[in-house]
Amino acid sequence: MLLLKDIQKSFIEPDGKTLPILGIEEFCVARGEQMVLVGRSGSGKTTLLHVIAGISRPDQGVVEIAGRDITQLSEAGRDRFRAEKIGYVFQTFNLLPAFSALENVLLGMTFTRKAANVARARELLDRVGLGQRLTHRPAALSVGEQQRVAVARALANKPQILLADEPTANIDTGNQQQIVDLIRETCREEEVALVMVTHTPEVCSQFDRVDELAEINRVAKRAK
Repeated sequence: MLLLKDIQKSFIEPDGKTLPILGIEEFCVARGEQMVLVGRSGSGKTTLLHVIAGISRPDQGVVEIAGRDITQLSEAGRDRFRAEKIGYVFQTFNLLPAFSALENVLLGMTFTRKAANVARARELLDRVGLGQRLTHRPAALSVGEQQRVAVARALANKPQILLADEPTANIDTGNQQQIVDLIRETCREEEVALVMVTHTPEVCSQFDRVDELAEINRVAKRAK
């Protein structure tokens, strides 16, 4: 499902120097597999997710998803591919405040070439326990409920891989387990591969595969 080969990614600092962030020889995730990435702050976890999602292009290397190397696509092509094949759960939710829960999920569908599927959006919101709050805007929802909307939106287009960047970071302890269970169960039901970034040991303990980014990323390994 996902294959990274010879990935290099760096940024240019204000003084003009090159700052290496990623140096990954190979990283792969099978169809329907669920795994966790852990690592210290600044080790490149979010940058890696952005590279996988096509939000950021690597300096070199292959990012193959479902047999397609997205580094060969234009920016518009990567945006379209991401909308159709990749779900992304952001740490800060990224919901539009003027839109209802249903409208936020439907918005995620508008970036594909297919018509928005209202029935699918309603079904997902019902699945995450918000079937009675379709018309509520983010300000009228709890933090946990906002993250549930974000999960539903990420799954709206039936992606083949879901990227979750610290999905429990802004959630109170009582709701963290519910969010993780919700993501994992939905991915399992729809055979969606899952790559989750987390710092929470309780979350890591639930996964069979937990990868330390410093062991994958040569740049982070040199910095240890």
